[in-house]
Amino acid sequence: MASRTYTEEDIREMVKEENVRFLRLMFTDLFGMIKNVEVPISQLDKLLDNKLMFDGSSIDGFVRIEESDMYLYPDLSTWMVFPWGNEHGKVARIICEVYTSDRKPFAGDPRNNLIRVLEDMKAEGFTDFNIGPEPEFFLLKLDENGKPTTHLNDSGSYFDLAPMDLGENCRRDIVLELENMGFDVEASHHEVAPGQHEIDFKYADALKAADNIQTFKLVVKTVARKYNLHATFMPKPMDGINGSGMHLNMSLFNGSGNAFYDEKGELQLSQKAYWFLGGLLKHARSFTAVCNPIVNSYKRLVPGFEAPVYVAWSGSNRSPLVRVPSSRGASTRFEVRSVDPAANPYLAIAAVLEAGLDGIRNKIEPDDSVDRNIYRMNLEERTEENITDLPSTLHNALKEFEKDDIMKKALGEHIYQSFLEAKKLEWASYRQEVTQWERDQYLEMF
Repeated sequence: MASRTYTEEDIREMVKEENVRFLRLMFTDLFGMIKNVEVPISQLDKLLDNKLMFDGSSIDGFVRIEESDMYLYPDLSTWMVFPWGNEHGKVARIICEVYTSDRKPFAGDPRNNLIRVLEDMKAEGFTDFNIGPEPEFFLLKLDENGKPTTHLNDSGSYFDLAPMDLGENCRRDIVLELENMGFDVEASHHEVAPGQHEIDFKYADALKAADNIQTFKLVVKTVARKYNLHATFMPKPMDGINGSGMHLNMSLFNGSGNAFYDEKGELQLSQKAYWFLGGLLKHARSFTAVCNPIVNSYKRLVPGFEAPVYVAWSGSNRSPLVRVPSSRGASTRFEVRSVDPAANPYLAIAAVLEAGLDGIRNKIEPDDSVDRNIYRMNLEERTEENITDLPSTLHNALKEFEKDDIMKKALGEHIYQSFLEAKKLEWASYRQEVTQWERDQYLEMF
């Protein structure tokens, strides 16, 4: 999705040309949920003057009720008119940064936090951190009350076509809507599991990529509803089939170009690339809590369903955590395969970037690449190769997260503490729940 700079006058002109009647002011909470304040177009001048306020105490992970007044500062580059509308006119969205009542960037805003980490990156001599996401989702049928069911909309598999892929028309409309909104869609196809789909769009700088992921989710869910379907980004909605991931392809740039590329280096990777990789591997177990942030995430991270389970890397093998795609030159990149679409993209990108930068700062060398199928290796073989497991539960991931100071640096004190407290409560709630699986297994036996 091409980024462009809009002036206030540009926006006023587009409001007239597109008959925009409402403004949707979007931001993201601690858990990655899109929030918005919708106002009539009569409030445009107030918005552009940074005078629009909202109650931050009602947003998860933000502030207490006695600190509730907060401002929304619009990022004009995110102005977008939704292609759908009605007889009352169209709706435009603009993504905002959250500021405190004393006009300072709010430390609990995930977007502000990513901006901070990117500024630290630039202070260390790098210019850009590009992200190419690969989000997957399931399409589920709705019941007569419009509620999602667990019935998949097709029985297709990887790259299938109609009639096996009954989501083809829905997916095609999603692509058209995305293109109408300026996305550069690179691929669209049925995924491995029945009812599962993937749409890939062009990489962008880290902040824009996170914005794009949030917009993408909104469009997918909106279009799916038109087909009487529910689109879910839940990592593992069904047992026995593959879950949904959101692989992150990443590349780091400096004034000379792609900092990961060295024509004369081993695998044509630079020394900084190897150090960055070393940081990713060192902190992988702790950034898992951020990149796989819900109880259900760990139902996906199990052997046998293509999701990565082991901390290792390879230039060709798809079973390790980090893969190095074959492209070189400006396209040299790492693919972190553990991330799932439940992750808050602003926090996930901040976490992996800070992990990689720590590798560069401390010259952390990665272990040798693993070019065999790790799923077929036994524990002894994995131990010999120094391959460790990713955390198996949210609880275990939080224990790793809590003892890693780099994660505190990546998220900042406010978000770090709020995230940790919220996720501990989530795990405690899950522990108390007696599932149907347990009743099926044990009720008669004992």
